Amino acid sequence: MKNVKLKTPKQPSKSNATTARLARARQRSAYGAAEIEEIFRRFSVQRPEPRGELEHVNPFTLVVAVALSAQATDAGVNKATRALFAVADTPQKMLALGEEKLRDYIKTIGLYRNKAKNVIALSEKLIADFGGEVPRTREELVTLPGVGRKTANVVLSMAFGQPTIAVDTHIFRIANRILLAPGRTPDEVEAHLLRVIPEAYLYHAHHWLILHGRYVCKARRPECERCVIADLCKSPEKTCDIPAPLIELPPQVVPVAG
Repeated sequence: MKNVKLKTPKQPSKSNATTARLARARQRSAYGAAEIEEIFRRFSVQRPEPRGELEHVNPFTLVVAVALSAQATDAGVNKATRALFAVADTPQKMLALGEEKLRDYIKTIGLYRNKAKNVIALSEKLIADFGGEVPRTREELVTLPGVGRKTANVVLSMAFGQPTIAVDTHIFRIANRILLAPGRTPDEVEAHLLRVIPEAYLYHAHHWLILHGRYVCKARRPECERCVIADLCKSPEKTCDIPAPLIELPPQVVPVAG
């Protein structure tokens, strides 16, 4: 009988173990609880009442505006929807307008043909399944054509006052760039932010991070000299350690849901 050499379990190599350790480290916030509290305290002083910058007149027009904003700027969407919402601010009016005329209103927005189909389809579903009213739960909202988790979170926050984190390109970039809530996907970043942001600041955190990413920690080059958290920031891209003066900014002039 041949001697059979038993195989010993394969041990992870040092390189694999190092990779796993680094991966776990990347998923941790670089900040302690007190530092995160101070970051959002400063944001709250700078912008006490932050608002989204998509123009809308009610929850339905907000759903439409957010759905149209995918791969488009808020300014571009606002320019197209001002005239649209003047004639179609309910699902019933949107259906009466029809897909072809809807396309004419939004043709300056990227992917407008597919977005027009989705807006008509979600209007039909709102009437058929929800009595023409925008639902107030994420599970129901994501059943609407063209509405994903991000859109649902924006609607829940802006229309219904629920504390959610809608991870758009700005928030995804900020969370990873400054190592606040690293994540490989928007869902990972959302879950991480919900774990680390103090509850007292959670309701406005979504807009604080978006506005910070849009106007200060910009995609091409972060303007660290204008940043109120420059001394706290742990981004490898940081160019300044001196925080900008912590003063309240002028109020935003943005229409809100009625």
